[in-house]
Amino acid sequence: MATLSRPLHTKAAAAICRPRQRWHGSLERTTSSYPVKKHAWRLQASYRGLEALYDDGYQTVKNLDYYYESLAELVEHDSGPVRWFCPVDAGSPIKDAPLMLYLPGVDGMGMGLFMHHKALGRIFELRCMHVPLHDRTPFEDLVTMVEDVVRKENTTSPSKPIYLLGNSFGGCLALAVAARNPHINLVLVLVNPATSYEKSGIQQLLSLLSLFSDQACMAVTALLNYNIDNEVDMAVDSMVNGKHPLAALNRLTNNMTSFLKHSNILDKIPEDTLKWKMKQIKRAASYANYRLQSVQAEVLLLVSCADRLLPSKEEGDRLQKLLPKCKIYFFEKHGHSLLLEYGVHVASIIKCTDLYRHSRRYHRVLDYIPPSATELKEVDKATCDLRFRTCPAMYSTLEDGTVVRGLAGVPQDGPVLLVGNHMLLGIELISLAAEFLRLKRVVVRGIAHPLLFPNKNRAWSEGHDFFDFLNLWGGVPMMYKSIYDLLGAGEFVLLYPGGHREALHCKGEEHRLFWPTQTEFVRLAAQFNATIVPFGVVGEDDLLQLLCTFEDIRNAPFGKEMMQAYSDHLKLRDVDHEVFFPGLFLKMPGRFYYQFGKPIPTRGRQDVLTDKQAAQDLYMHVKSEVERIISYLLEKRVEDKYRSLIPRMLYQAARGPTCEVPAFDP
Repeated sequence: MATLSRPLHTKAAAAICRPRQRWHGSLERTTSSYPVKKHAWRLQASYRGLEALYDDGYQTVKNLDYYYESLAELVEHDSGPVRWFCPVDAGSPIKDAPLMLYLPGVDGMGMGLFMHHKALGRIFELRCMHVPLHDRTPFEDLVTMVEDVVRKENTTSPSKPIYLLGNSFGGCLALAVAARNPHINLVLVLVNPATSYEKSGIQQLLSLLSLFSDQACMAVTALLNYNIDNEVDMAVDSMVNGKHPLAALNRLTNNMTSFLKHSNILDKIPEDTLKWKMKQIKRAASYANYRLQSVQAEVLLLVSCADRLLPSKEEGDRLQKLLPKCKIYFFEKHGHSLLLEYGVHVASIIKCTDLYRHSRRYHRVLDYIPPSATELKEVDKATCDLRFRTCPAMYSTLEDGTVVRGLAGVPQDGPVLLVGNHMLLGIELISLAAEFLRLKRVVVRGIAHPLLFPNKNRAWSEGHDFFDFLNLWGGVPMMYKSIYDLLGAGEFVLLYPGGHREALHCKGEEHRLFWPTQTEFVRLAAQFNATIVPFGVVGEDDLLQLLCTFEDIRNAPFGKEMMQAYSDHLKLRDVDHEVFFPGLFLKMPGRFYYQFGKPIPTRGRQDVLTDKQAAQDLYMHVKSEVERIISYLLEKRVEDKYRSLIPRMLYQAARGPTCEVPAFDP
C-alpha cells in the first residue's frame, strides 16, 4: 500500500516533504434566496485567505541545478515502497482547498512539479506519488493505490472534486483511475499523456539501442528530452524584462551545465530498470486506451507540439475526440518535459479554463481565485502595446470634492459599485483593472455580456487572450444575481449600464451614454449598503477613427439586414437599436484619461428600496455625474502637454521607460 507516513531517506527529500494538512474552512450559506439586507453567502476570508497579487513562486523558482541535485540524492538513497509526499516548498493551502494528486512520469520520482510546487500548493492540497527506482509494483497495483486514496477522499467529501495531474506515464494512470470510477467527482490534468507510446519513434529507437547498456539508452532519451530552445527563450525574455545580458547568459549556461553535470545519476540506476519501465509504460498505454470510453471526468490536456519522445500533438487531437468533456491547451515550442520548462504556468491555465472549483459545479463567484503577481506580469506583457499607446492617466475625487491623481479617492473597502461609460469595444477595461491591482491591490469584478465567456475547447500558449483576462480578473456574465452575490461578498463590482450599445457605437457617438431606464443597480447597491463610485473615461477618439455611422450602414445595400443578423448572432436581449461593428483604423495615439467621481454612499438609504422616485433620483444623479466627468476630462485633456505619443516617448527616454508620465493638473 502507498503511505504518507514513511519518510524519504535523503537530505534532499527532507527539504521537499511536509506532513499532510487538512483545512476545514467552508462557505456559509443561507436557505432563503434573496433576503433583504442579508448576504446569500460570504467568504470567511479574503478569497479563502489569498490576497490579490499573491506570490505563486513562478518568479522566484530555483534553477534546475537544485532540481538535479535533489533528484541525484533521491536516486542514491532511495528505498522502500510506493508512497505519497507533500512538498514543503508548496507551503500551506488555502482553506477548503481541493485535493490534487500528482502522478509522475515513468521515472516515478515525483519531482516533476518542482517548478509548480508553490503555485499549485497555494490553491490545492498537493500530494505527489513517489515510486522508488528499485520498486517493481505492477501498473494495475499502482492504479489500485491511487484509487484507494481517491475513494477514501470521495467518501469524506463527496461533493468536492479530486484533481489528478498525470505527467506522461502518470497520464495513463489518471485515465485508468477515472475509467474505473466514472461517478466520482474527478478532474484530470494530463501532460503529454503516454497513451501514444505504441505510435512513438522512441520505442523503435530503444530497440536499436538495446545492444548497449541501460545507462546509454537512458542518456539518449534524456538528450532527446532536453529542450535547448526553451532555455534560450528564457534567457531572451529575462533580458527583455531588464535583466543584464551577462546575468541572463549565466543562467542559461548554468542550466545547461547542470543537465550535463548530473548525468552521473544514470550510473546509479539499477541494471534492469529501463526494461521494466518500458514494460510498464507499454502496459499503461494499452490499459488506458482500452478504457477511454468509460472516462466521464472533465479533462484538461496540456500538449507539447515539439515533443521529440511522443507524438503528443496528434495524440491530443485524438483524445479530444474520444473524451466527452475535454479541453486542450497546445504549447507550440515546448518539449516532452513540459512541467520543467520555462513559461509554463499550470495553475494559471487551470484558472483560465474554469476548471478550478470546490464543489460539483463551477461557480464564478464562489470559486474565484484572485490574480497572482505572475498573472499580472503576463497580462502586462500581452497588453504592453496598448499601454504604450494610451499611457492611461487615472484621477479620483476625495470626499471633500478635491480631484487628485491616482486612486486615493476610491474607497479601500467594499462593497463598491463602479458605474461608468464604455469606450469602443471596451478598450478601457484592461488598463482600469490593472491599475486597481497595482495601486490598490483590489480586484475589480467586471459584469460582461455572456458572449464574452465562450466555452473554449482549444487554446494556444502564446500569452493570455482577452477571454483569459476576463477569467483571471474575475469577470462574471451579466445577471442581477451575479451583482447580488458579488456585492454580498463585499467585492468591487464594475458595471457598464450602457453595455453592448456603448461598446459597439458608431461614428459620431463617441463618449455618449446609452443607459436604459431601469434603476435596478441602485436598489442592489442600497440593499448591501454599497458605495457607488461614478466614473468616466475618454480618449478613444485619440486612438481610433471610426469609418461609418449607423445611417451609413442602414443605407448600404442589405445594410439593415446585416445589422439585424449581427444583433441576432450576438444573442443581445432587449435590443431597441441594432448594433454592428462599424470598422475603424488606428490613428497616431493620444491618451486615455479616467476619473472616478466622489463616492456616493447608500448606507441608510432605505427609501431607495421602497420608493421608486427615490431610486430614480439616485439613478439620474449617478448618470449626470458620469456625464459631468466625461465633459470635464474632454475639457482638461487639452491642457496635457503629454497627450501625444512623441512627447511621452521623449519624457520616458530621459527618465526611464517605467516612470510615470505627468498629465494635466486637476
